[in-house]
Amino acid sequence: MSSARREGKALVRATGSFARECLSQSRRESLITAAAFISGFALALGPTPLWLKLLVAPVVGLVCVRTFVLFHDHQHQALLHDSPIAKAIFWLVGVFLLTPPRVWYDTHEYHHKHTAKLIGSHVGSYPTLTVAIWEKLSPADRRKYALSRHPLTVLFAYVTVFLWGMVIQPIVNNPRRYAGESIAALLLHFGLIAAIYSGLGLETLLAGFLLPLNVAFVTGAYLFYAQHNFEDAVFADRRDWEYTRAALHSSSFLKMGPVMNWFTANIGYHHVHHLNSRIPFYRLPEAMAEIPELQSPPVTTLNPRDVVTCFRLKLWDPELGRMVGFPRPTPGRERSQQAVNAS
Repeated sequence: MSSARREGKALVRATGSFARECLSQSRRESLITAAAFISGFALALGPTPLWLKLLVAPVVGLVCVRTFVLFHDHQHQALLHDSPIAKAIFWLVGVFLLTPPRVWYDTHEYHHKHTAKLIGSHVGSYPTLTVAIWEKLSPADRRKYALSRHPLTVLFAYVTVFLWGMVIQPIVNNPRRYAGESIAALLLHFGLIAAIYSGLGLETLLAGFLLPLNVAFVTGAYLFYAQHNFEDAVFADRRDWEYTRAALHSSSFLKMGPVMNWFTANIGYHHVHHLNSRIPFYRLPEAMAEIPELQSPPVTTLNPRDVVTCFRLKLWDPELGRMVGFPRPTPGRERSQQAVNAS
């Protein structure tokens, strides 16, 4: 093998052999996940004591995360994409997890094609502005941007990111394209809430259904945030943006242990996934291990220190070439900016 470092299309081509699905493994992994999903909710919703429901709920939530990543791989045509049965099941998964398939596909495909572009990358992702643009924003726009990156937005992702961002807002923005699936998601979701409450009671609804889903939505929202908003992330304008550089330098390797890698279906190998989204989740570690160019990615973890660091990063500073926090305005500067906005 040549010692020359591959870039661009040559590097994408090098991942091609890993983008070949093993159907037996895809079916096995999907069946294992389905069994964990069904048995987990059976325990959480069944006639079990409250302490057991509370113990099981976080595990069920993490199984929902894994289920979502398999749905995500199916949408990328990396997992069982030729199976009509899988298509129907994963459509139901998307609706159940408040990610209507058409909404997810449109926004997520755009995200892959525009990751870390300073203008336009907000579609399907968290928005990123430069320090200079931030300085020109009105106070109202600053508050809106700050809220989009606030930890509370992730903590309440059930409502902010999924119920509003993935279901209700698409109906408002483009009802002709998105209303059908999004309304189906709302009807299924609130129909299940009503059925569980009336049939099994408030305790089971909260501990056996809403708590697991909240764990899933918060985990998913943070994973997505951290994988593109970390200390060494690189952003570029349209003139300087290049696909493989964005994959390798603007998508993190979220380092986790084997248990969390299972629950998240290897989504932590995010730089590999962004380089070639057709690689099934179970082949991402293999691709990283065998392709030298993928073995030195920017790394973040779920360590509380790294989590705090990720949330402190708010703006891209082109002069420093890194993400920074919000600047601290001086009183005089703030008054000057308010005068400019008023004019």
